[in-house]
Amino acid sequence: MSRHNKKNEPSRRGFIRNSLIGGFAALVGRSASAKTDAIAPLSVPSWSKELGSGTVNEPYGKPSVFEKHVVRRFLPWMFPTRQAAASFTPLQDFHGIITPNGLFFERHHAGVPKIDPAEHKLVIHGMVDKPLMFTVDDLKRFPCVNRVHFIECAGNGVLEQRSAQLNLLQFTHGLISSAEWTGVPLKLLLNEAGVRKGAKWLLAEGADAAGLARSFPLDKALDDALVVYAQNGEMLRAEQGYPMRLLLPGWEGIANVKWLRRIEVGERPWEMREETATYTDLLPSGKARQYTFIQEAKSVITTPCPEYPVLNKGQQVIRGLAWSGEGKVKRVDVSFDGGRNWQQARLTGPQLDKSLTRFEIDWFWNGQEALLQSRVVDETGYVQPSLKELRALRGVNSMYHNNSIQTWLLHPSGEVENVQIG
Repeated sequence: MSRHNKKNEPSRRGFIRNSLIGGFAALVGRSASAKTDAIAPLSVPSWSKELGSGTVNEPYGKPSVFEKHVVRRFLPWMFPTRQAAASFTPLQDFHGIITPNGLFFERHHAGVPKIDPAEHKLVIHGMVDKPLMFTVDDLKRFPCVNRVHFIECAGNGVLEQRSAQLNLLQFTHGLISSAEWTGVPLKLLLNEAGVRKGAKWLLAEGADAAGLARSFPLDKALDDALVVYAQNGEMLRAEQGYPMRLLLPGWEGIANVKWLRRIEVGERPWEMREETATYTDLLPSGKARQYTFIQEAKSVITTPCPEYPVLNKGQQVIRGLAWSGEGKVKRVDVSFDGGRNWQQARLTGPQLDKSLTRFEIDWFWNGQEALLQSRVVDETGYVQPSLKELRALRGVNSMYHNNSIQTWLLHPSGEVENVQIG
């Protein structure tokens, strides 16, 4: 078994650990005597002796001030500018499968455009009988659907391909989020336009300064693709594509084009920059996999994790998240010894198609070192691979679609460290 060598640890890992772990440790460093304190006579705290803030003090509600540490985070050394960059969602602080809109991860290629919805248009053209133009209000007049789906960046875990780089769950897995989406099935719009015989591909283009565009097959458009305008019950946030975006459930985030302005219908893919020069998977042979749309099954333990160590020995509940771009999660197994033995976890909450699923398992920790892992099996029978298995197929130069099993090293001190074994 080989582990990441701390002596050769990149400086960026030290920067992250020193700047963030201390803050998280302070937040969770509660006294072990909490149970004893709970049975003491209750006093009246100061907040029970005075009036609180009024109902219109915050016209748009905010989290409690005691949750101000739960925020998206940015890695300044990873991206040259804030405009062509990403922010990471705090998976370690979530308790369900829905990501609050203000914490949904971001990935931009030219910043967030400020779009007036009264002027924005979506055009459908190309191999169609009748080119059409839709406003936001036009979309709202179509029958709508509401579905819960995740969106995951193809680069989620990109820095972990060669070695354990980042010692925070937020940065190893935080380029994924899930929401309830409201919109119109794309097939309804295509039916209005009339797709011509011979058409097989579509091109979706955004209204950002990058003019980001991606090709995708007509079959997906006629299956479960949506043009969405609302997220978790409110209109899309600007950074999530306001006033409309494409949603291709289960497919890599880059294909879910934001600020959607144009869909062209054609015979073949357009070979755009984001599907040739980038977002292809380099194999050991030197060839690249292209159009690897599906985000394959993946899981991660979120409790405990580097941000939240184990405070005491004894009974624990190990919790985490699992998902699959192929459909529903069927089973999640957990190992406490680095994959030598596995135990089946409980799936809790709703188990939806192409959505996050929560799991948990009871465990008694004796205070000794442990290697914690989770492994998901989806409804197609696909089993999440180990890092060794993934590298055998793709080598170490593939940048995208890292869905390998994550290993957390639990130290006797209770601290949790990101390691790789194999």
